[in-house]
Amino acid sequence: MDSQELQRLKNKYDIIGNDAALNRALEMAVKIAPTDLTVLVTGESGVGKENIPKIIHQNSLRKTAKYFAVNCGAIPEGTIDSELFGHEKGSFTGAIETRKGYFEEANGGTLFLDEIGELPLPSQAKLLRVLQNGEFIKVGSSKVEKTDVRVIAATNNDLVHAVERGKFREDLYYRLNAIQIRMPALRDRKEDIYLFFRKFSSDFSEKSGFGKVSLTNDAIDLLINYRWPGNIRQLKNVTESVTAFESEKLTPTSGRCVVDAATLAMYMPKEDISLLPAVTSENRSSTMSDSDRQMFIKAILDLRQEVESLKARINSAPVAPPALASHEKDDEAEWQDIDNQTPAPSNGTVVNIDVQEPEDQDLSLKKTSLEVITRALEKHNGNRGLAAKEVGISERTLYRWIKKYHLD
Repeated sequence: MDSQELQRLKNKYDIIGNDAALNRALEMAVKIAPTDLTVLVTGESGVGKENIPKIIHQNSLRKTAKYFAVNCGAIPEGTIDSELFGHEKGSFTGAIETRKGYFEEANGGTLFLDEIGELPLPSQAKLLRVLQNGEFIKVGSSKVEKTDVRVIAATNNDLVHAVERGKFREDLYYRLNAIQIRMPALRDRKEDIYLFFRKFSSDFSEKSGFGKVSLTNDAIDLLINYRWPGNIRQLKNVTESVTAFESEKLTPTSGRCVVDAATLAMYMPKEDISLLPAVTSENRSSTMSDSDRQMFIKAILDLRQEVESLKARINSAPVAPPALASHEKDDEAEWQDIDNQTPAPSNGTVVNIDVQEPEDQDLSLKKTSLEVITRALEKHNGNRGLAAKEVGISERTLYRWIKKYHLD
């Protein structure tokens, strides 16, 4: 294709950019369109994969027939077979009549299966049969039916990795991957990023009546060096937000709004470590996969933040006296030394029953504990059960204190 033909194609499908990888993808789509080869379109979410099957269909011998686009990830697993291959009346609850599936409806035309990696394994087997010999069976039927459909699939997943994990059939992958067209990520099309911004800002201003937005040089640098994990879809959302909040409603005197880097940065989502790409093509034999390693690192960072937050709260909080610990071990471990289990009162006096105190503190701690127990017994008229509950120790421990220090 020459440059003029390529530009006409972009204008027809509202495709923006002059990136070499993008141009190569479009040229491949036009070139293989007249054939009936199955095509697999790959690329990250939001890069515009949906344009490729439209171009292929409109430039193929099937362009006068039907074209259907099906999102496999949006259909519940229990109904995906019915949607694709149809069903007979009464084949399941709610099947009140016989229904055609997409493969029957698209006979003679093109069927675009988006998010093909989300297709359940049983449905993958049925799809493979259609691709091999054009045969399918409706849900609830035993009759083999024929169809003539060209299939174009798309995915944002690594199907090779899915095959290795047993999530995708290997034979289906090779059947779909007769021709692969890869759409480049937005971060790999740096020269096109500002073109998208200007286009989205212009479209939004015309639709909503806001002024157009231009960027300073430092803002453009910020824009093109951002990773854009959500690709074109994310850039469009950011552009429309900037245009809506930074520009004003158009008036006879209003002009173009200029946004600098500091202002633009307020609308740019902060990058998260969970969004960083994980390299999966190397070191597959290691004990920890790259995706697991990314999750592990993120978990460590989250835990570290929680620990630091907890430390700050502890250091800034006033010293709160712990309640007297009620160790049921007192009922079971009679070998424990009673002098090392000084009970703490519930009214706020701090007493550590587990830590050995220096010798010069033993008397004061013991005295405090005895005072607490004595007050509790007086308050409840000698009722040991109520006194022990208030102090926070077991009744057996209280009895030993009463007996040892003659508190009765």
